Amino acid sequence: MSSADLIETAKRLAAFQAVEDNLLPSCKYIGIGSGSTVVYVVEAIVSKGPAFYGGMTFIPTGSQSKGLIRKAGLSLCNLDERPVVNGSPVLLDVAFDGADEIDDDLNLIKGGGACLFQEKLVAVSAKKFIAVADSRKQSPRLCTKWKAIPIEVLPMAAPNVLARLHMMGSPDAVVRSGLPSKAGECVSDNGMWIIDAPFPPLLLSKDLSSQQDGLGKDGIWEINTLAAELVKIPGVLEIGLFYGFDGETAISRGKVLEGQKPVAAYFGMPTGKVHLQRSSI
Repeated sequence: MSSADLIETAKRLAAFQAVEDNLLPSCKYIGIGSGSTVVYVVEAIVSKGPAFYGGMTFIPTGSQSKGLIRKAGLSLCNLDERPVVNGSPVLLDVAFDGADEIDDDLNLIKGGGACLFQEKLVAVSAKKFIAVADSRKQSPRLCTKWKAIPIEVLPMAAPNVLARLHMMGSPDAVVRSGLPSKAGECVSDNGMWIIDAPFPPLLLSKDLSSQQDGLGKDGIWEINTLAAELVKIPGVLEIGLFYGFDGETAISRGKVLEGQKPVAAYFGMPTGKVHLQRSSI
C-alpha cells in the first residue's frame, strides 16, 4: 500500500473511531464540518444505519457539508433553524470537523476551504467539538506547517485590514485568489473575501518569558493575544484561529457559546493507526 493510500486509510479509521466514541444514540443535533476527512465522518454515521441516526438532525458548516448531508440521506437543518428552548437555541450535542493545523494545546487553524466563519459558529454551538485529521496536520505550534491564518473580511475593508496586518508583523498578508476555479478573489459562502496572513509560529502561554512576551515584537505573538488583536480590526468578520477553551469547559464556566477548541482530536497516522489527543484546558 502506498503512503498516500495509508494516509487515506488512517483518515477513515480516525473518522470511524471519532464517531464511535462520541456520537451516542441519545444525540439529537450534530454538527458536520468541511474537508476531506469529514467525508469519512458522514460515511461512519451512515454505516450505523437509519435505526441509529433516524432521529438525529445534522447541521452543516457550509455548502460542501450541506451537500454531504443531503447525499447521505441524513436529516438537514441550518444552524439558525434549530429549535429555541427557553429563549435560547438548543446546543448541538457534538460537532465533527477537520483542521488545517492543530498544536500541542488543541488550538486550530481552519479556513483553508474558506468556510471558517460558519465552521466557528457550529463549533461554539456544540457541547463538544471533535476534530478529525491526518497526522500531517499536527504541529507543536500553529503557523509551523500551515503558514498563514485565514481571515474573513468585508471586501471594502480589505485594504485597511491588510495595512494593519503588515504593521502587526505579517508583511506578506494577501487577499486569497479564487484561481484556478474562479478569476478574481476567493469569495466565501457569506460573500466575503479571505485574507491569508502568514506569521511566525504562534507561542503558547507556557512559552512566554521575560525575554519573549508574545506581544508582537518582530511579528512573534502568543496565540490568544494575537487572536484578540485580529478580531478588533474593523472589517474583520472572523478569524481562522480556534483558541481559548473547549465547549465542555465553556459550559462549566457559564460561558455557553464561547468554546472554540475541540475536546479531542483524532489523527490518522502514517502507520495506519489512530492517535487520540485530548484537551487539557
